[in-house]
Parts: sequence; structure tokens; C-alpha cells
Amino acid sequence: MSMRAILGVLVLLALGSCSRPQLEPVTVETQQSALLQAEVARLVTYPRFGDFDPYEWESRKPQTYPIHGIDVSRWQADIDWNAAKRAGVSFAFFKATEGGDLKDPKFDNHRLGARAAGVPWAAYHYYYFCRSAEEQARWFIRNVPRGADLPHVLDMEWTPRSKTCTKRPSGAKVRSEARKFLAILQAHYDRRPIIYTTVDFYKDTGIGQVGGTEFWLRSVAGHPSEVYPGGRWTFWQYTGTGEVPGVEGEVDINVFRGGPEAWVRWRDRIGG
Repeated sequence: MSMRAILGVLVLLALGSCSRPQLEPVTVETQQSALLQAEVARLVTYPRFGDFDPYEWESRKPQTYPIHGIDVSRWQADIDWNAAKRAGVSFAFFKATEGGDLKDPKFDNHRLGARAAGVPWAAYHYYYFCRSAEEQARWFIRNVPRGADLPHVLDMEWTPRSKTCTKRPSGAKVRSEARKFLAILQAHYDRRPIIYTTVDFYKDTGIGQVGGTEFWLRSVAGHPSEVYPGGRWTFWQYTGTGEVPGVEGEVDINVFRGGPEAWVRWRDRIGG
């Protein structure tokens, strides 16, 4: 074949390829990004909840965070979870157990209601230092089924009003018990629990030294950066007197530290 013929064939092949539409490759990353943006679009961000006893914030205000949620226990009556979700409740934590023999009587009601409304949830355990970490972890597992959307929570704080247990062990003992409890729940639910704590407990015990977990810090009179200098946190409980549509009376309100995309990514990690 002559060179001219060869060139002619190459031109025809080039023209044929130009006439066919060039399709954009659909990658896994593109699909994941589309799903992420769809989830973000469904969120109600920067809600403006009320407060029955508002605090005048001097530094960064809770309202500047886009993702808010609540934590509830038996002290909250039946909740209209659909109304709460429409108002901007993006997550909920429920008290499930306490010590080694108490279950919150509203836990199942709250859990099933939130789940039906599509509000991501997890449970928390209120710790007492008169029982072992192993016993309390087993009690929690006995009462909290798998299937939570978020990691569960170990609530550690002093219990001076308890009628049965007011022990105040050393910081080393506290941290050791926390690690045991976290490890047992992680093995069962396949997601490392969060630690919730208060200002005085944090200072007294050095609980912030426990690694490999995230923290939920209570601070109703100052930003966590002021109240817990250098402290790590994922959730901030900023009021115990909040006013939220669908919830009768006062309720605890919290913020997630990151933005909407960070929230969806964090929320949708594989959990129990």
C-alpha cells in the first residue's frame, strides 16, 4: 500500500473517532461525591433554637455551627421527632443505662421514634464507680441493640447526688476503667464509643488523656476552647435549658464541630 493510501486510511479513522460522542467516565469518586451532596442538601443547617435561660456568649457562639442535635432521657416526655427534625435536629443521643442494673424507661420509645423519623441516633451509659467496667459494659450491651447510626457514648462525671455511689477514684483508676469500657463496646458494636464529660471531672481526672476516642464536652458558660484549654472535642453540649420544636420543656442541645460535609462523612462511618 502506498504512503498516500496509508495516510488516507488514517484520516478516515480519525474522522470516524471524532464523529462519535466522547463520554465522560463515571468514577466511584464522582458517584460518592454526588451522594454526599445529596445527603448534605437534605440537612437543616444553622437552626435557631430557643433557650429558657440563655447565656450571652462572648466568643464563638453555638449558632455559628451548622449541625445541631439533642440528648434526652426519661425527663423528656414523648417527642415529635418529625417536628424536631424539620426544625434542625440532625442527631440525638438517648440515655440507655446507668450503673449495672438501671435502664432508662424512655430509651426504647425515644430510639424507635427517632429511627422512624430518620434522625440519626446512639445511646449513652451513665457510669458509676461502684461497679466494674466489665459489668457496666455487659449491662449496656444487654439493653442496647446493634443498629445505631452513631457511636455510643460513655458518660463519665462525678455523682455527688447519688444515694448509692459517690466514690471519687483517682485519675489513673478512672482512665483505666474508661479504656476497659470503651474496648468492650468497640468489640461488640464495631465502633469506638465517645466519652462525654464535664468541666470539673475533666480537670480532676485527666480523662482527656484517654486516646483513640472522641470527646463530647459540656460547657454551658463558655466555648470549649476557653473552658477546656487544648481539649479535643467532636460534640459540644452548650445548654441544658434549650427549647426545640417537638420537645416539651427544656432539653440539652449540642453542636457537631465540623461543617455539613464533614458531618455526613463522620455520621456514615461503619458503626453498630
